Amino acid sequence: MFVTVKARVYTDATGVYTELPALLTPAGVLESLLDYCLYRSHDRSLMWMRKVTRSVRMFLEYLQTNPAERDSYRLFQNFAQRLYTGTFDLETGIDPSRLCWAPRSPQDASHIITNLTDFFDWLSEMRPEVGKVNPRYSGGAFDRQTDDAAYQFLRSKAFLGHSWATNASPAKTGHRVRGRRLPKIEKGEPPAFPEERFEELLFKGFCAVGRPDYRGMLITLLLHGAGFRESEPFHLYISDVFPDPATASQAKVLIHHPSYGAAPVDWRDDLGRPRKGNRAEYLAHQFGLVPRTDLMDRRHAGWKGGTHDAAYYKLAFWFLPEYGEWFLHLWHRYLEQVARMERDHPFAFINLNRAPLGAMYTLTQYNKAHAAACERIGLMVSKTLGTTPHGHRHAYGRRLLNAGIDKPLIRRFMHHASLESQEVYTQANSREAMAELRAAAQRLRERYPSVLAASDQLLYGLELNE
Repeated sequence: MFVTVKARVYTDATGVYTELPALLTPAGVLESLLDYCLYRSHDRSLMWMRKVTRSVRMFLEYLQTNPAERDSYRLFQNFAQRLYTGTFDLETGIDPSRLCWAPRSPQDASHIITNLTDFFDWLSEMRPEVGKVNPRYSGGAFDRQTDDAAYQFLRSKAFLGHSWATNASPAKTGHRVRGRRLPKIEKGEPPAFPEERFEELLFKGFCAVGRPDYRGMLITLLLHGAGFRESEPFHLYISDVFPDPATASQAKVLIHHPSYGAAPVDWRDDLGRPRKGNRAEYLAHQFGLVPRTDLMDRRHAGWKGGTHDAAYYKLAFWFLPEYGEWFLHLWHRYLEQVARMERDHPFAFINLNRAPLGAMYTLTQYNKAHAAACERIGLMVSKTLGTTPHGHRHAYGRRLLNAGIDKPLIRRFMHHASLESQEVYTQANSREAMAELRAAAQRLRERYPSVLAASDQLLYGLELNE
């Protein structure tokens, strides 16, 4: 009844369009949701839009099965409850509504509630006649304390936060329907790729039937040796890699922002004169393409942001330095393969052995290749074990920390916007925590030898009495 589709949105007569997810209903496209996604497209990713679209679709499905409920707030309140409980009768196992929803995790349910609340807040501002589906209220004393604490935290972190009001406005404190707050727990083992298996993965895992996969090796080196996010190498152009002038044996790699990064220096106008511009302009003019962040098919690659090293690119900080040397050597081998292929795009990583030859290599293809490489060397593929592509970024962060590099520098090398962002990458695992406890115990013995010796004598006396 409700289907998510891909829509081209034209906002003027120029012929330029924006591709966005849209929700198709029996009455046509849900225009209010399309307007909302277009409104947020300047600061939100396509993945976020897909999640919002999914949330709205679920709410409309629930609304359709409960047409008798006229109170929009009560409807939303009941909808939120069904996210946590599911829609099946616990005694009979039957769902009369035919929604067939299993109970969702608290995190997923909370995200759906937040997505819908933000959408309906925006909708009520644009169209006051809609009314509040999840209205705000001042709440009790504890609600106000909690919301004010959250407000103060955001104020302290925000750019120009000092210009915000000192306290949250009581009239705008809290929504009536909220996601459930889970107890805080200590995070599990950091999912870092095992360092001792990396060389084996690179040179044996990415080698099938005697044929090395240089492309897979290069992407994995960018993740493990320079700490890039797994989607970032897919924005790399061939011109973004060259020998480092400071260390000729190492590769210098600049991964430019998909839209705002500078166009390649060899871009020329129709008269052969150097032409300047950003990558969005370059892709449109030379190839009739949009940045991969804006594509809504398999070629899509995300860009989380963070801090750039210049306007606008992220530099590869190799650690260990040997990884930069390996990269340059493998890069030359890879270019020999690329030179035989025709391309209708400037991206470095391409299809070499499957149709369409020369097309953009995708993130899905790399994930499959990485999983196969892990399995070839006997590693089980699991996020918790760190053997997915993202585990390499964790390994990079831990390697920097274990080498004694200060956290402000780790922030820069990992291109984080704040020091807090790196905490998940540099937390101690259980083995390191236990080693630290043993070292602390030894320091305590050295500092208070007589006290601990007396304790040992008391324990020995108890054993004799037995």
